[in-house]
Amino acid sequence: MNIYIGNMAFDTTEDQLRQAFEGFGEVSSVRMITDRDSGKAKGFAFVEMPGTDEAKAAVAGLKGHELNGRTLTVDEAKPRAESNNVLTGNREGGNHYRKVYQKPATHPRTARDRDGFRGE
Repeated sequence: MNIYIGNMAFDTTEDQLRQAFEGFGEVSSVRMITDRDSGKAKGFAFVEMPGTDEAKAAVAGLKGHELNGRTLTVDEAKPRAESNNVLTGNREGGNHYRKVYQKPATHPRTARDRDGFRGE
């Protein structure tokens, strides 16, 4: 089960998170989210635990827990909702999504706009 951890102190390490969650069971992975340009922590992370019961116990036990002077927000991670985002590549070859907005038309459309200019 994937677990979301928010409101983390920016100096929290993967080892500190792993240690907090290992008190409830096996931890498969810890993924600290960082800014892609600066590399600095964004204050949230995801912890993967293979056992659902242990993961639920960790969520219940660590919700509101204080770590490095900050009260953690801990909950089951929810998958991202489908959206009208456009997939774009980044410099490192990974993918990122960017929301696309279209400005509404400011003038009424005519048959010429719809059918294209025929030059007649």
